[in-house]
Amino acid sequence: MTRQLTDRPPAARAEASPAKTPRTRWSGRTRRDFFVFLALALPNLVLIAVFTYLPLFNNIYYSTLDWTLGSASATVVGFDNYVTFFTSADAAEVLGTTALFTLVTVGGSMLLGLLVALALNSKVRGTTFARSAVFAPYVLSGVGVGLVWLFIFDPGYGVLSWLLRGIGQQSPQWINDPQLSLVMVIIVYIWKNLGYCAVVYLAGLQSLPQDVMEAASLDGANGFRRFLSMSVPLLSPTTFFLLITTMLSSLQAFDLIRIMTPLGNGTSTLIYEAYLQAFGAFNRAGYSASISVVLFAILLIITVLQLRFVERKVHYS
Repeated sequence: MTRQLTDRPPAARAEASPAKTPRTRWSGRTRRDFFVFLALALPNLVLIAVFTYLPLFNNIYYSTLDWTLGSASATVVGFDNYVTFFTSADAAEVLGTTALFTLVTVGGSMLLGLLVALALNSKVRGTTFARSAVFAPYVLSGVGVGLVWLFIFDPGYGVLSWLLRGIGQQSPQWINDPQLSLVMVIIVYIWKNLGYCAVVYLAGLQSLPQDVMEAASLDGANGFRRFLSMSVPLLSPTTFFLLITTMLSSLQAFDLIRIMTPLGNGTSTLIYEAYLQAFGAFNRAGYSASISVVLFAILLIITVLQLRFVERKVHYS
């Protein structure tokens, strides 16, 4: 075989030998683009690392400590804080309250937001003002919203109690009853975040292909049929986006709960329980950190499951 190759003319031997891969060399423009990228991205990466990932890893470390907030010393206890939380009598209540609050607020905000978006998508006068009014509560301060609604729900001097007394009825104990406290916070949270879902759904409705909708109308499909068979499937990317963002937001809801129920009477979600354990009467910083890690694990699992399985049902047109 070697003799046959050497007997070939030089051109044939060149074709038989494998081509060498040219070495990539950075040109001046490539280096310049790389340094521009570093100049723009590096500050953001540093800020994310310092203010997001570093606190995250520190919190995981703190969760392994028996540490009283403000104390100069702490004892390493490993996973004892996690065992204490999951075996405590309050764990089931806290996890159940978190799940109920999240499911109702996410489902309520998205469903009512879609209905409001359908109304705002109609071509009538005043829709611009209505869109601004619907979206306004979302950008308001949660503390301000909580104080205003606390004045409405207060069973003693609230506006709602005054209206009920006018028709001879007693006001429910919204603040003192744990079950009603959770209902009260859920109502206010849905009201505040309704505008966000409505605006996002409105953008999705306005981006639907009108030729497809007109073709369905010509085929005899009424408005309700077009909505179920055409609009809902085409809005699946918008629904998927809202499902992720609203669920993550609900699991981290804090300001309304803090203002309307400072003691967490029936409204102790995971994030608020972590706050009460660290900054309430207990000062258990290590135990509070373990609850925060549990919340982070739940957020991570939900996000991965949504991206892994729920996105399969999304119809990208």
